[in-house]
Amino acid sequence: MSADTYDARSSARLLAVQALYQMDIARTPLEVIIREFGEHRLEAKLDDIELPAADGDHFEMVLRGVVDNQTHIDRIIDGKLAENWRLARLDSTLRAILRCGVLELTEAPQVPPKVVVSQYSDIAHAFFDGAEGGMANALLDNVARALSDNSGDGTAA
Repeated sequence: MSADTYDARSSARLLAVQALYQMDIARTPLEVIIREFGEHRLEAKLDDIELPAADGDHFEMVLRGVVDNQTHIDRIIDGKLAENWRLARLDSTLRAILRCGVLELTEAPQVPPKVVVSQYSDIAHAFFDGAEGGMANALLDNVARALSDNSGDGTAA
């Protein structure tokens, strides 16, 4: 992804994925992550690429939303994975991407689902060279369609 494809929310999405990964791997508490990213990372470069300053409110909404709704989000993801797969088997970064995407699809109706699916798929492709980007795209698109079919009642069964 080039720097000009980012806006403040897409920068926030990328940083939210990184923050969730750090929380998962290092067991960093939510409030510490929010403070650390707010003070040092929301306006930083990523691998020498200048990104727009991240939307701090959106970053925090995604993080808090994933933490507050993780059981529900994980059930949705598990329900969309192939029969012999479970969320725990996935790479930590891919788990973070999927959790953020599902959170926005289920809890941020003001954000067009196509934007959510596209941007989190782009993030997956940026982190992975293999099939993970396609998997993220397919799973998030499946969740978006299920939510649309259920008239936005918050279920993606």
